[in-house]
Amino acid sequence: MITRPARLLVVEGNVREAREAYRQGFGMTPAESYAQSIRQFDAGAICDIALPADEGANLPDPSGLASYDGIFLTGSALHIYQLAPAVTRQIELMRAIYRSGTPCFGSCWGIQVGAVAAGGTVTANPAGREIGIARRIVPTEAGRSHPLLAGRPAAFDAPAIHLDAVALPPGDITVLASNAMTPVQAAEIRHDGGVFWGVQYHPEFSLGEVAAILRRMAAPLVTEGFRRSPEDVARYADDLETLDADPARSDLAWAHGLDAQVLEPMVRMTEIGNFLRHRVQPVRSQRGRA
Repeated sequence: MITRPARLLVVEGNVREAREAYRQGFGMTPAESYAQSIRQFDAGAICDIALPADEGANLPDPSGLASYDGIFLTGSALHIYQLAPAVTRQIELMRAIYRSGTPCFGSCWGIQVGAVAAGGTVTANPAGREIGIARRIVPTEAGRSHPLLAGRPAAFDAPAIHLDAVALPPGDITVLASNAMTPVQAAEIRHDGGVFWGVQYHPEFSLGEVAAILRRMAAPLVTEGFRRSPEDVARYADDLETLDADPARSDLAWAHGLDAQVLEPMVRMTEIGNFLRHRVQPVRSQRGRA
């Protein structure tokens, strides 16, 4: 029997200016949105937010990290190979998370931080930007039986927005999924006594959130050839917002090649639910917290 709510930490990857721009476009920061996604699986969960990109941020010490039932890492507009303090603080925090043994999950920037903190390398993706929807993500042989991807089919799509990718994986990594754009789309990383599960895509993103990001990125999307004009970007974003509000719009789903793996929220967030079920809850029981 659960005796108290799950206590979770959401680590925001963005600096203050990027968070506020995100809030203006979508109404929430990435960490606030992530916490909202988590609560769809556990409505009573207590989600604290940490801001390690900010100088002087009040971050948990080792015992504080160990006191959480699970930790989530958001995406970020930063590049991890540009070693500014806003980046290095997050790498050091991830190393402390590994040492704490607290279950940790990360999306996009999160898997990059998890990889670099364990000795891996991240670079600009040679295949270029993957944006909007990552197509045909295929579980590896290890991924087909791994609990992180339980319920995913032989190939699936997912929201994704990233320019960088894991180039040289850390030593103790199990790659769980790949696609034509990114060799490491999902992975388990073991390091310094800790276990990290991560994905390069964004299971936490609704189509409305993707649309808000695309609107802010209209200029580079046109420059890089994803869309022909800012108006074309706006029309695509409009369609995504319509589908977010009404997933039954089969005409738009057909036009954009989207199925339940993206359109149905609890299916889209499969990895978050699996992490809570297979990593957070068992550890809570072991620690006498459930």
